[in-house]
Amino acid sequence: MNKHRLFLLFLLLAGPFCNAQSKKTPNPPAPGFDIAGSDPRAVQIADEVMAAMGGRAAWDETQLITWNFDGVRKLIWDKWSGDVRVDNLHDDQTVLLNINNDMGRVFRRGEELTVVDSVTKYVKQGKRNWINDSYWLFMPFKLKDAGVTLKYLGAEPTQTGKASDVLQVTFKPGSNTPGARYKVWVDKKTHLVSQWAHFQKTTDNQPTFTLPWEDYQQHGDILLASDRGDYELSDIMIFSGLPGEVFSDFTRTDLSRYPGAK
Repeated sequence: MNKHRLFLLFLLLAGPFCNAQSKKTPNPPAPGFDIAGSDPRAVQIADEVMAAMGGRAAWDETQLITWNFDGVRKLIWDKWSGDVRVDNLHDDQTVLLNINNDMGRVFRRGEELTVVDSVTKYVKQGKRNWINDSYWLFMPFKLKDAGVTLKYLGAEPTQTGKASDVLQVTFKPGSNTPGARYKVWVDKKTHLVSQWAHFQKTTDNQPTFTLPWEDYQQHGDILLASDRGDYELSDIMIFSGLPGEVFSDFTRTDLSRYPGAK
């Protein structure tokens, strides 16, 4: 067989393999992810979780998200610009901020605050709310974030008996939640997060909570889970666009009337 025929045969045999490889979506770590201190198996599982949730490309292309954190706060997040709106649902407080530059405005008790110290205080509070509430909804997409170290703890069933691989998530000094750690159960069949446990300190033996991740639903091109047992994440919507006043006007509006809600 001449070289030309050998080359054609190679292309025919390699074609399906190359196509399969091209369909794999890369999931590069964020700058500052502790790749050296993380277990390769844990990193592999994190990549499988990302793929099961819709894939890295789908997550990156998701721009505008709103959700209700357990009836306490309603948030709107523009992932691309860093603009965030935090409406407290038990009073009239609204914080409009940008999480990238920590600048923002505050409406509280019927008026916009103008005293710098007060604005700074409530903008910081709004960012803490966003850090907490977004992690409760988007943690599976953030397993390779800056400052994160992943360890594989082995196989362990959830409280309801689901066969799972367990990851340990810790945070390096300088990250948003230094000192804390999580155990994250990943379902062996679906590769979706099925349970998590939070420890206030890395040395704590008993978690502050152990809660399920259930009721996965398709939102846009990604999966999101709303059920955390005693806590509920509701009114989840993804938009392809929203008017700018959502992040500039303190007036609260019903976002479900806007086109593009998914």
